Amino acid sequence: TSPCYQLKSQLCPRQNPQCHMTGEKTGHYSANACLLPICCLYGAAVTTVEGVGSTETRVHPVQERLAKCHGSQCGFCSPGMVMSIYTLLRNYPEPTPEQMIAALAGNLCRCTGYRPILDACKTFCKVSSSDDRNTGLCPLVANSLPLLVFFLFKVSTSLFSIDEFQPLDPTQELIFPPELMRMAENQPKRTLFFHGERMTWISPVSLDELLDLKAAHPKAPLVVGNTGVGPEMKFRGVFHPVVIAPARIPDLNVVKYTEDGLTLGAACSLSVAKDVLTNAISEFPEEKTKVFCAVLKQLRTLGGEQIRNVASLGGNIISRKSTSDLNPVLAASNCVLSLASRGKKRRIPLSDIFAGVGNNTITPEEILVSVHIPHSRKGEYVCAFRQAPRRENALSITNAGMRVLFEEGTDIIKDLSIFYGGAASTTVCAKQTCSALTGRHWNEQTLDEACRLILKEIAVPGSASGEKVDYKKTLIISFFYRFFLEVLQSLKTTDPYHYPGIPVEYGSVLQDFKTKMPQSIQIYQDIEPDQSPQDPVGRPIMHQSGIKHATGEAVYIDDLPSVDGELFLAVVTSSRAHAKIVSIDTSEALKVPGVFDVISAHDVPATNEFYYSDDPEIVFARNKVICVGQIVCAVVADSDVHAKQAAAKVKIEYEVLEPVILTIEEAIKHNSFFEPKRKLEQGNVDQAFETVDNIIEGEIHIGGQEHFYMETQSVLAVPKGEDKEMDVYVSTQHPAVIQEMVAASLGVPANRIMCHVKRVGGAFGGKLLKSGLLASVAAVAAKKTGRAVRFILSRGDDMLITGGRHPFIGKYKVNEKYFNVNLKEVAAVSLLKMDNAYKIPNLRCWAYACKTNLPSNTAFRGFGFPQSALVTETWITEVADKTGLSPEKIREINMYKENEQTHFKQKLDPQNLIRCWNECMEKSAYYSRKKAANEFNKQNYWKKKGIAIVPLKFPFGLGTRYLSQASALVHIYTDGSVLLTHGGIEMGQGIHTKMIQVASRELNIPMSSIHFCETSTTTVPNACASAGSAGTDVNGMAVKDACQTLLKRLQPIINKNPKGTWNEWIKEAFEQSVSLSATGYFRGYNENMDWEKGEGQPFTYFLFGAACSEVEINCLTGDHKNLRTDIVMDIGCSINPAVDIGQIEGAFVQGIGLYTMEELKYSPEGVLYTRGPDQYKIPAVCDIPEQFSVSLLSSSQNPHAIYASKGIGEAGLFLGCSVFFALRDAVTSVRNERGLKTTFVLNSPLTAEQIRASCADDFTEMVTESWGGVCSSVSG
Repeated sequence: TSPCYQLKSQLCPRQNPQCHMTGEKTGHYSANACLLPICCLYGAAVTTVEGVGSTETRVHPVQERLAKCHGSQCGFCSPGMVMSIYTLLRNYPEPTPEQMIAALAGNLCRCTGYRPILDACKTFCKVSSSDDRNTGLCPLVANSLPLLVFFLFKVSTSLFSIDEFQPLDPTQELIFPPELMRMAENQPKRTLFFHGERMTWISPVSLDELLDLKAAHPKAPLVVGNTGVGPEMKFRGVFHPVVIAPARIPDLNVVKYTEDGLTLGAACSLSVAKDVLTNAISEFPEEKTKVFCAVLKQLRTLGGEQIRNVASLGGNIISRKSTSDLNPVLAASNCVLSLASRGKKRRIPLSDIFAGVGNNTITPEEILVSVHIPHSRKGEYVCAFRQAPRRENALSITNAGMRVLFEEGTDIIKDLSIFYGGAASTTVCAKQTCSALTGRHWNEQTLDEACRLILKEIAVPGSASGEKVDYKKTLIISFFYRFFLEVLQSLKTTDPYHYPGIPVEYGSVLQDFKTKMPQSIQIYQDIEPDQSPQDPVGRPIMHQSGIKHATGEAVYIDDLPSVDGELFLAVVTSSRAHAKIVSIDTSEALKVPGVFDVISAHDVPATNEFYYSDDPEIVFARNKVICVGQIVCAVVADSDVHAKQAAAKVKIEYEVLEPVILTIEEAIKHNSFFEPKRKLEQGNVDQAFETVDNIIEGEIHIGGQEHFYMETQSVLAVPKGEDKEMDVYVSTQHPAVIQEMVAASLGVPANRIMCHVKRVGGAFGGKLLKSGLLASVAAVAAKKTGRAVRFILSRGDDMLITGGRHPFIGKYKVNEKYFNVNLKEVAAVSLLKMDNAYKIPNLRCWAYACKTNLPSNTAFRGFGFPQSALVTETWITEVADKTGLSPEKIREINMYKENEQTHFKQKLDPQNLIRCWNECMEKSAYYSRKKAANEFNKQNYWKKKGIAIVPLKFPFGLGTRYLSQASALVHIYTDGSVLLTHGGIEMGQGIHTKMIQVASRELNIPMSSIHFCETSTTTVPNACASAGSAGTDVNGMAVKDACQTLLKRLQPIINKNPKGTWNEWIKEAFEQSVSLSATGYFRGYNENMDWEKGEGQPFTYFLFGAACSEVEINCLTGDHKNLRTDIVMDIGCSINPAVDIGQIEGAFVQGIGLYTMEELKYSPEGVLYTRGPDQYKIPAVCDIPEQFSVSLLSSSQNPHAIYASKGIGEAGLFLGCSVFFALRDAVTSVRNERGLKTTFVLNSPLTAEQIRASCADDFTEMVTESWGGVCSSVSG
């Protein structure tokens, strides 16, 4: 489910058979707009975010609170968040925290880390008297804060005030439109036909009519929720001339209780099924509801609320997808399908379809009418399991449904069903295993044989998407073992005398990890008491566009109104990683209706290759391609749909070239590197190694990371029609380079290209040079056609074309006693930062940048530091393993402690590093919790806790002065209002808000008098990129300079009339012909580095921090839960604590993604598999710590930056590795308990697959080697 625009549909019972059949009132449903065909909305009332509220009418409480709680940064995901919360509140005006968390499970945010969004949600929830709505204060965290801290440092924990919120009044909400109600009541139901350009949509109203249609169109798909057919058509180019939509047929929406179970219509949505099962479980005796409970368990995590609201039960079954979480449990539970075709009805067990029994083929003309879910019987036990890359809203890697029925009063198996999903192309049945075990006792011998038989029977083929076969096999038998334990425990409950149950230390594994509403606290130093009430600096000011984000009024590139005659562009990309282009055939593409032209390298008037390094960045491939995803040509047409249809018809013939280099290992093998290779050295490494006994050598692999900004790369190029001028509207971090590249491509001076950026829907380093290439593609097309060209990349194309964070291999050789380090093969930009927080007396490190046939990687938040510092923390942890000391002790011993020099001879004062470490130790109660975790681990065999604390030293600087220069332009108008412009880009980090705060302080006027319009090359030329955490630092200095220039001009007038008002002074200045416009300038920081000598001052200052994280892992699946994180950060004096804390939290959660979840997978041919939210999982609400504390170090000053602040955008990301090392700690506990060797390798991202493999046991051994029996695991 993609993070896209959402809407709410409102249906009255007469229109919606699901409501009617279940006796519901008018229903409110949130849904993803991209999946909801407009044809299926006949008679529905649709509300988009604009309909909920706006600044022109009334801002809805949901919108207001999301903004005022700082739950919006880049703002691109905010409308979806609003719609999910709003829909929930329409159905439940006072929801529980659990309902709120469930409502947001289908939403993604890349900026905030979710905490402030959830803070806004909490203000609507039913709360107990012990909760503190204003701060969300976690009692555990609050108890760890000495009261003295509050008094000594004037600490504040409130980022917003609930007193400012308007109340939620359900009586003021939109009603269901009476005209639609009348239409539903008065108009007879009739079949609907919608005819499009290429297809017909038919919506019948009776089962007989549906059967006739299916007989006439046997290949036509049935579409209810469009969650199957929609993605097929959108992403795989599948075309259906006729589509049948049966959702309005009452027979397909039936909900009926019978003596032996429950019958649900095939068109019932998964949400309806979930609600019906929940009610049934509360009404029927427990003995009868075991099947219901197992199905409900799978429904809770199947997609998000938006998907479940539209996806149908029948569609899930009939698609027979391997990843279906429902089919295994429904098949195992003996559910029965009712099928109908013209003149014929029949009932077949679902299990027959997957077990290969009888006449089990559903013919093309047959319709699934309903599904019967039976009651469970006495002595029958049913369970369902799943493991996915993310706990919620993710397709399963493997899932299972299992059922056992015992002979009455015994533990002898009478009937056994075991079904798996994810193991093959569809759901599979372990039929032979079940048959062989029938008549056996439910004991360890049965378990032993069952695992052996299952592995033999269920063949797991190699997966195209890259999951290792071993992991799936391990899950298959681990799931059965879990079922075995569940049933043993249930038998004990029924007859404790005969059945002893399971060992106490095994009990916890029967409880799945649940997502709870997180508790959080944010601590920052309050402003001085004597600060002017009008001075906003240091206060938690709401993002200036926050309300507009939440109302959907904030304009992004694709929101810009269409230009007369505008064309749409779609690119044709290379399908080969390294090949010669033999021919390009565009003839079929040009025949597609609406196609205007095909653009290629021959159409570029001037520069097609940009040499920012030795190897060029290329606009259009000319004679050869060097990676999959490289742009070869582009199609322009009158609509986005036509452009994409035509692009798919372009035929390119290739001649494959060798070698094809796709990995770092292959680059090393072929000696494929960029120059120069970098080296830094300190001390005498060779001599140090000669004098020691123990040397540790190792290697860690760190995968890349996709930026996954919410707004994909977007360009609108508009030719002005004279003097070769062009307006280019781009989602970019660097307008000046866009101007430069577009001008060079078109062969015109830069002064003819006007680049405009209002705001960017997330960037994180991914919208620099690559945006320039894409803007050039659009500009060349606009130049050739003379029309405006709109070019918006789909998520899949964006991920395919653009590079991400650089993958690393870090190789190290360390002396465990003195930290003599020899590092090589890490990315070049990381050498200067690889020491993290440690003094390494003898150090030699090399950096090799590998040249491969993958899209060029680019800057990503932290820019090499998150990778090289992880390498350092890895060998530190390994030293701890070898010496027997704890990792935190090794860290403390080797941390910078006094004024010293880094390995490149720059002076460093680590006082605040030590303060952050000590405060984090204290606030996290590290030692007492470490002890508690150890105690937990002794008492639990299959679940383990881990805890880790990691320090941070993040150098700030761009390495050379010219990269940090900045300009600003400030106009004062005669009415006293101020227009502020600077070179920084707003991409969620609140830079415009902070710049208005700076101007407000300098001019001593309210923020409301100051407006920021857009960043443009027409007002601020040659601006440096908004990157490297430097935006506020450098632009703040420029804004301050401009404001001080203006104030200096105004001073004589103010001196003459000191009691006058701002407006009076401005009027007088104008009348005295005083210029009310000024530029401000900042030359940049004096930074330098001499690589020959290996020394310099490449950084201006350092940020410091520390993070402690605690996790719990499930040793049977590899799944984990983030329990708690405490962060302490030194960011100087915060200009805006709400924005800065939001940046820390958002970066930290992005770090959790980098180090534990986000996995890029490529085919052997270099094709990216993980090209969208279905395959590539970024953190969701379920992944953030249950307890989350962020403290800003008090009494910290930074003399180098604006108002003693520090650039905060990137540093927090690395702290996500505290979760990585907490997971490592938990795995170490498992391995120590099981007597496994202490040396083991964990790579990043540390996924469930790696965790499960590292928690080696008899199951993993059985998979990788020969059968070793699992009795020891059971008996403990």
